[in-house]
Amino acid sequence: MREITLRQVEVIRAVMMRGTISGAADQLNVSAPGISRLIKHTEASLGIRLFERRAGRFLPSVEAGPVFDQITAVYKGVENLQVAIESLEKGENVQLAFASAPSVAQFIAARAMRSIRLRYPDLFIDLNILKIEETVDYLLLERGEFVIMSSSVDNPGIENEELARGQLLVILPEGHRLSDQTVISVHELADEPIIGVDPDDPYGAKLAQPFRTAGVELRHAIRGRFAQTVVSLVRHGLGVALIDAFSVAEVYMPGLVRVPLAEQSSVNIYVVRKKGRVLSGFAEFAIQRFRKELAAAAKGTYGTSRS
Repeated sequence: MREITLRQVEVIRAVMMRGTISGAADQLNVSAPGISRLIKHTEASLGIRLFERRAGRFLPSVEAGPVFDQITAVYKGVENLQVAIESLEKGENVQLAFASAPSVAQFIAARAMRSIRLRYPDLFIDLNILKIEETVDYLLLERGEFVIMSSSVDNPGIENEELARGQLLVILPEGHRLSDQTVISVHELADEPIIGVDPDDPYGAKLAQPFRTAGVELRHAIRGRFAQTVVSLVRHGLGVALIDAFSVAEVYMPGLVRVPLAEQSSVNIYVVRKKGRVLSGFAEFAIQRFRKELAAAAKGTYGTSRS
């Protein structure tokens, strides 16, 4: 069987387009004698005449018409492939679907998505906000590729990977009597109106743990379902609260004071995905950006800053 190489196809097309050996050589940035030899060799090996030579010009021969039609089709396919690759590089006509816990979505997700958008400017992003009990269905039914959660998910079809670990902070309204301290103990909060999350909730249990460990009775004055609600209630002077560093990882938070908790405590952030599912390159990049933003937030030193 007579075969033709991609290099021969490239040279034939260049001669066809430019009409001369020298023009094809300039287009391909090679020597003219090399082009001439390759054309002669190709015609000899295929047993057909590809070009008519007229006054120094190379014109496609009539009998080679079907060959040139196929070469044109091949290059059109290559051009389409290049367009598809360029579109993929920018994220055109594709989407990334993932979800996040509310505590991470407030600030961290926005920063991660800003980086994703810079890398893939045309990528459609579908971000869902989920409670932990909604995570299993979301992943197993493949509604999205991954979820960023503040608790691991216990399910045989789910795998968890720790991304970051952040400390718990005490948040207070501006002007509070404890707001000038460098650290605050749960013992100092015993007589304060405490705003929190139900301890039966996995996230609420983490916020309640320092009180239990210290033997301090936790009595909530107000409960909210999500970290953002707790932050808002504290900011409006309705009490104080413990919160994870990621939920208040913003430089300027007027009306709110953040002080490290004296007792050792932390909240872990996980990327949760369906076991065995191969993630897209977009998802892998997104997880990488979440890891970086979470690490930066975990290192934040808030002290008694009011901003």
